[in-house]
Formats: sequence, C-alpha cells, structure tokens
Amino acid sequence: MEIRKVGVLGAGQMGLGIAQATARAGFETILAKATPGGLDAQRGRVEKQLQKDVERGKLSAADHGALLERLGWTTHLHDLANVDLLIESVVEELPVKRDFFVRLDDVVQDQAIFATNTSTLTVGDLASATKRPERCVGLHFFNPVHAMKLVEVAPSLRTSRETVATCVAFATRLGKVPVVVADSTGYIVNRLLVPYMVDAIVCLERALGSIADIDAAMQNGANHPMGPLALADFIGLDIVFHMASLLHEEYREPRFAPPPLLRRMVLAGYLGRKSGLGFYDYKQTPPAPRDALVQRGLG
Repeated sequence: MEIRKVGVLGAGQMGLGIAQATARAGFETILAKATPGGLDAQRGRVEKQLQKDVERGKLSAADHGALLERLGWTTHLHDLANVDLLIESVVEELPVKRDFFVRLDDVVQDQAIFATNTSTLTVGDLASATKRPERCVGLHFFNPVHAMKLVEVAPSLRTSRETVATCVAFATRLGKVPVVVADSTGYIVNRLLVPYMVDAIVCLERALGSIADIDAAMQNGANHPMGPLALADFIGLDIVFHMASLLHEEYREPRFAPPPLLRRMVLAGYLGRKSGLGFYDYKQTPPAPRDALVQRGLG
C-alpha cells in the first residue's frame, strides 16, 4: 500500500524525532501524546529545533513553514483514525504497548500498518493483541533520529511480505538505511551493543582503567566516535539497565547481565546526560569523568 499519512504515538524524545523525520520527508504527520497533559512543551521543542535549522541554513524558511503545516498534534487517539502507518513509541513495557495496540485496532482504518519502535520486546507479542498481525512490524529508529541513518525493520512470523516491502520503501524515503532483521529481543544493534557497554562497566568495576581511559581506548583503538561509558550516559543509564535486564531475562546469558555498578547508579538517580550526572558530570564543560564513583564505592 502507499503511505501518505503517518501517525506517531508517543511524544518523548524518540517520538518527536520520528515525527519530525516523517514530516521532513513530505508525509502528512500527526503526533499523538500517550500520557496526560498538554503538548505545548513538545511543540516548543520542535519549533526551536527547526528554527535552529533555518538559522544554520539546513532548512529554508519556506520548507520550515510547509513542514509545520504537515505536522499535526493531538492528545486524542481517535485523531489517528485515517493514518496509513502508525508508529508506536511509548514506554518499553509490554502491557502498556499491548493496551495501546488493542485500543487503536478499533480506531485506525483496517488497511493501516502498525509499527513499533521497540527493540527489546518482540513484534509478535504486540501483533497478537491486534486483528491485523500481518500488518504489524518493528520499525526501530535510533537516537537522535535526525542524525542516525539506520532503521531496523523487524517482521514477525505473521507479517506479510507486502508490509515489509512497504516499510523498507518508507524508511528509504526518509533518507534512512533499512535493514531487515529477525523478530528477536535486541535485534542486531542492541544485541551487540548492550554487552559492549556492560563489559565496559565491568572493566571499570575491576579497575582495568579509568572512565576516561576506557572511553579513549575504544575511541582511538577501535575508531569509535564515542566511548562505551559516554555512550551509556548518552542513551540513559536507566535505559541501558532496562535493555540489559530484558536481554538477560530472554537469553539467560551472563554477558547481558546488568553489572552491580549500573544498578546502583540507576537507583541513585545517576542516569547520564538527562540527569546531569552519570559516568560523567555534565554540569561541567567539558564533562568531567566521575572516577570517585568507583573509588569510594558510591555507585
């Protein structure tokens, strides 16, 4: 089928990024907030970002105006009734996602595709809650959406070939690089990336190197743009902990188990960039490594 109108459920960082990407690509887009409250803050964030793009010459004034016209906002699920593609990006909790899929199944037109941005829950678990499992698929975008090229396209066992082809073409039109992956917890990237970050935290726990040295080693020895501890801070230590926990629960492999230091940091509210403190102190410029976390056992 042809995708003309896109609905995005969830107005968090990923939902906002996905909605901007679809509107930029010329799709009529409506973003629905999944939690109580207004949308003024989210709308303001998007308009501020777009204005910066205009000032930097990345977006013309005319395109800026047209983009804002294509991007609609709502707090009501029934406003998603006529979308051709619904992309869900709400909290990574299976009961919550399934509940939204059940409710939207009776709202959104029958021929529409349901996609989920999850990478730690399986598409099959979500698709089974709907009357359209052949039109359910995973579309896993990466943060920040505007900069990251990859989209993992994950069909369940019941997803039709037409749905996969439509979503691959859709991702390509967004300027992304789609890869088709099996419907398994973690897909490709997180199944490889989470153990990498977990091992880096274990290295820190065992005093193999300081925070800065561990990150510098991978940046300069493996040509990574960001070290594993800085990357964990960027993603959010609570999210890393959650992903590691789900992967460990699914596969029962020690390499996925969240290290004690990670758990203690999350309990202490040290979540990385978004809280201002993680493995680095982001209240300083440049961010300063917090090696005392390990040295004093305060993680």
